[in-house]
Amino acid sequence: MLTRNCLPLLLWVLFDGGLLTPLQPQPQQTLATESRENVIHLPGQRSHFQRAKRGWVWNQFFVLEEYMGSEPQYVGKLHSDLDKGEGTVKYTLSGDGAGTVFTIDETTGDIHAIRSLDREEKPFYTLRAQAVDIETSKPLEPESEFIIKVQDINDNEPKFLDGPYVASVPEMSPVGVIRTALPNMDREVKEQYQVLIQAKDMGGQLGGLAGTTIVNITLTDVNDNPPRFPKSIFHLKVPESSPIGSAIGRIRAVDPDFGPNAEIEYNIVPGDGGNLFDIVTDEDTQEGVIKLKKPLDFETKKAYTFKVEASNLHLDHRFHSAGPFKDTATVKISVMDVDEPPVFSKPLYTMEVYEDTPVGTVIGAVTAQDLDVGSSAVRYLIDWKSDGDSYFTIDASEGTVATNELLDRESTAQYNFSIIASKVSNPLLASKVNILINVLDVNEFPPELSVPYETAVCENAKPGQIIQIVSAADRDLSPAGQQFSFRLSPEAAIKPNFTVRDFRNNTAGIETQRNGYSRRQQELYSLPVVIEDSSYPVQSSTSTMTIRVCRCDSDGTILSCNVEAIFLPVGLSTGALIAILLCIVILLVIVVLYVALRRQKKKDTLMTSKEDIRDNVIHYDDEGGGEEDTQAFDIGALRNPKVIEDNKIRRDIKPDSLCLPRQRPPMEDNTDIRDFINQRLQENDVDPTAPPYDSLATYAYEGNGSIAESLSSIDSVTTEADQDYDYLSDWGPRFKVLADMFGEEESYNPDKVT
Repeated sequence: MLTRNCLPLLLWVLFDGGLLTPLQPQPQQTLATESRENVIHLPGQRSHFQRAKRGWVWNQFFVLEEYMGSEPQYVGKLHSDLDKGEGTVKYTLSGDGAGTVFTIDETTGDIHAIRSLDREEKPFYTLRAQAVDIETSKPLEPESEFIIKVQDINDNEPKFLDGPYVASVPEMSPVGVIRTALPNMDREVKEQYQVLIQAKDMGGQLGGLAGTTIVNITLTDVNDNPPRFPKSIFHLKVPESSPIGSAIGRIRAVDPDFGPNAEIEYNIVPGDGGNLFDIVTDEDTQEGVIKLKKPLDFETKKAYTFKVEASNLHLDHRFHSAGPFKDTATVKISVMDVDEPPVFSKPLYTMEVYEDTPVGTVIGAVTAQDLDVGSSAVRYLIDWKSDGDSYFTIDASEGTVATNELLDRESTAQYNFSIIASKVSNPLLASKVNILINVLDVNEFPPELSVPYETAVCENAKPGQIIQIVSAADRDLSPAGQQFSFRLSPEAAIKPNFTVRDFRNNTAGIETQRNGYSRRQQELYSLPVVIEDSSYPVQSSTSTMTIRVCRCDSDGTILSCNVEAIFLPVGLSTGALIAILLCIVILLVIVVLYVALRRQKKKDTLMTSKEDIRDNVIHYDDEGGGEEDTQAFDIGALRNPKVIEDNKIRRDIKPDSLCLPRQRPPMEDNTDIRDFINQRLQENDVDPTAPPYDSLATYAYEGNGSIAESLSSIDSVTTEADQDYDYLSDWGPRFKVLADMFGEEESYNPDKVT
């Protein structure tokens, strides 16, 4: 009973004290229940135990997003208990979105949203409201805060973030996330697929929004197809002259797979003729390249048949049940005949001939045949490039080789040259073979000492002492097992000072037979040694060895031989001899230096005729008989051909141009001096480079009976204007030419000279 009475009292206290707030209805219900909300009553004639109630009553407001109406969207209503409806209360709104998003009616307190809202952009707004006196603007109640929440509507469809999508699925794949609509989808049939995917919200219910995207699906390849040859037989034609290792044909198996799954390996199945060929895979084209392993011969075999197997390198065990992943085909190769050169019966011919074989002797033969169909005759010749000395000849038809010159094994022991065989029907087809001819030795040279030995024996040598080991050499080609024997000559075997001990191994030792030797008594000994060979006919020779006696110490080491022995009789040692030679050299050097200094100080005071540049004065001892005496004066000096031909240039006057020397006719010895002068005058008149000019000439004697007196130009006047040449006319007819030259006449006729 007490419990039932206390429970209503407790609930009244909680609600009346504001500790519990009843659930408020939606904004649409606010107007309907507004008359039932609490209202703050103004304080009046109340007892002191009454308390004031809360004056504000409103709900938590909600507003729909994306409102598209023509009027502002109604949000809710604010009301104060102090508002008696007399228009004395004014409502104000502040906070988030006040004035821009939400407005309030100052008189009624109605709140409206003036623009469309987006919950995804802002889900709620926090605002503050206050009731003030309209006249005094004083707050009637404290400012209160409330929230307006934006209610979500389905206005955004689902979106795929990274579309369109690309995916790959192996062909023949089992069921996965995306299920295939067709079984066993094959990439070789279709490789690319495009799938449209749609996503709906609201669980796909009616009214929900949807988004789409595209998924491009590529079927990746798997090795689900074996290689297949497009035909079962391949025919190839190969010339028989194809070189080993060359590609003679290609075959190909087709595999519809892609990439590594389409890589094919080819193998030749052992069979008829397969060992002559090989096959490899071309990595770029996946073709089988058939290559030749051995040479072909049309005359031996004309056709070959074998099988080739093609298989995949990378197999997929999931598809083994479909059958073997390989295929076979038959390859038939036809060998084509080619006109080939003759073929020698041997790759190398070896012959032997003795060095004393007469010229023209046949020593062997070579053979070559034309193996082609319709065999042609063969012609032989020697390749002269390899046998320039032409010691051998060959028969062009038979191929026999004969000597062409006398052979000498000691000069050339072996000949190596080539022989060419060509077809008579086609000389361009030729083959070559090497021939090796060994010249056999004939024992024609006797053995000799291998080197010239310089043998010495000590003065204190004992009997039976070996002082030299000698060996022999033979210019003949010694056969295996040939032996040389050594002995003293018969004349030296009588009371010998030395003897020869044959060691039976192609060497011998020189052995002493006396107890000591003296250089003073005999310095040199000659020892004739006879050497024989074992060939037929036996050849022998005698070689004389010179043995020198030397001074040795107790151990047998040679101290000196012949140099000191020469000066021992006069008592000169080696040191004294060197000192004497040094003094002689010093004296010779001093003498040479002295002579050189004397020659340098000597001065030649005489001047040669070529260095003398003065005028030469010629003296004539014979005075002669004057100008009329033409026999007393020898004018041979004037006819000196060397002087005439030199054509020297004068030193006192430099001519403008040089004239070439002229060939003058020879003059007889009895020519008159007048003719000589006329000839020289005529030559100078026609020579433009030889003008007349004065030069100093000294005459020691003019001649008796001369009316010209002195002809010197030293006493002449200095200018041509002061000179008078009229007196030349008074000298007589002999000087008429001079008078004409220097007179009033400008020219003269040489033919008028008498």
